[in-house]
Amino acid sequence: MSATTPLVRGIESGSTEGGSTGSPPGRPGRPSGPARPARHRTGFWLVGFVFLVTMAFSAVPAPLYVLYSARDHFGPLMITVIFAAYAVGVIASLFLAGHLSDWVGRRPMAILAVTVNVASGVIFLLWPTVPGLLIARVVSGVSVGMLTATATAYLSELDAAGRGGLPRRRAEIIATAANLGGIGLGPLVSGFLAQYAGDPLVVPYLVFEGLMLAGVLALALVPETVTRPGVRPRYRPQQVSVPAEHRQAFYAASAAAGAEFALFGLFTSLAPGFIAGPLHDTSHALAGAATFAVFGAAALAQIVVSRARLRRQLAFGLLALVLGLALITAAFWLASLALLLAGGIVAGSGAGAAFKGSVTTVLSIARPQARGEALAGLFLVAYVGLAVPVLALGLATQLLSARVAVLGFAVLLVAVVAVVSRRLLRA
Repeated sequence: MSATTPLVRGIESGSTEGGSTGSPPGRPGRPSGPARPARHRTGFWLVGFVFLVTMAFSAVPAPLYVLYSARDHFGPLMITVIFAAYAVGVIASLFLAGHLSDWVGRRPMAILAVTVNVASGVIFLLWPTVPGLLIARVVSGVSVGMLTATATAYLSELDAAGRGGLPRRRAEIIATAANLGGIGLGPLVSGFLAQYAGDPLVVPYLVFEGLMLAGVLALALVPETVTRPGVRPRYRPQQVSVPAEHRQAFYAASAAAGAEFALFGLFTSLAPGFIAGPLHDTSHALAGAATFAVFGAAALAQIVVSRARLRRQLAFGLLALVLGLALITAAFWLASLALLLAGGIVAGSGAGAAFKGSVTTVLSIARPQARGEALAGLFLVAYVGLAVPVLALGLATQLLSARVAVLGFAVLLVAVVAVVSRRLLRA
């Protein structure tokens, strides 16, 4: 696969520089003067808010797909294709632009990313047919691909500057909670708005458009944390530079992130349809709340395990992920809402804890001057895990029953977890 060659080559080279040109990327800036730490502390929370609402918008359509499906007469396969279109946008953006904040600065990339997501909202509102949904989801994915690594690195650097270089535990908690908590918040809000407000395919988008525009204004107040290089490096697609001794840890952490996001993709793409179909409950609020339960559990688990040792975070997370998958599979076979919710909460908490462990692992092994690039590589693999298995699951449902397809999905995911756990949990 030619798209993966630069990524692998960058990892194998273990270069200390930002690219093949030999020009180092920007370095995290240092605060100078007593006013700077206060600005960085305020900026930390502003970036956290922007990260949260932008990720929330990326999941707003989840409980609305049943409305689009009923109106335009398409089935589960098209829903998974639309869902996968978002992941394709994320993957392309991570590969082409996810690492550029190391060169051009965190703030400009964050502002651009949020603005692109605002544009996707305009497409949702003005072109609400299947072609428009596909394009809007791709554009939203492009935004998220630019934002995830940028915001995660930005939070880490703002927190370190504002707290005098203290440990970055808080930054990791806020970054991963904003990421996963935001993805859960979007369906919760849109589901309730669709259920209880007029124009269910309009109002949710308008609400988050306003929040994201406020976020763009807020970012103008946040100090930059990257010193741009004197000579901008020649552009090249995403690569990852990690020290040679940490390559296997990076591979394992990335593969684990792919498995964790595959679980999120399974629940987000199929659970609302499962609730409306086999469970015969057409409440959009319930569909949104079910999705929120998964991502809310993921965000809460990250807070609960934040002080645990990294190995324990990963062990708890991967074990809970497997147990939750078993419950979700049983829910599809028994048509049980209780099992679906219980499995989603258990698997979500496991995926959240394990994902925090994956992010912590990458931050601990990445060179400071390539932190955004290494995180972009992690998210690149994560979103491959989000897109490919879910799309394959959607295709499988055309040949097999949904419960057989979900069972096969769960078996493959457990196999991946078993392989990566051997490396990540090694003492």
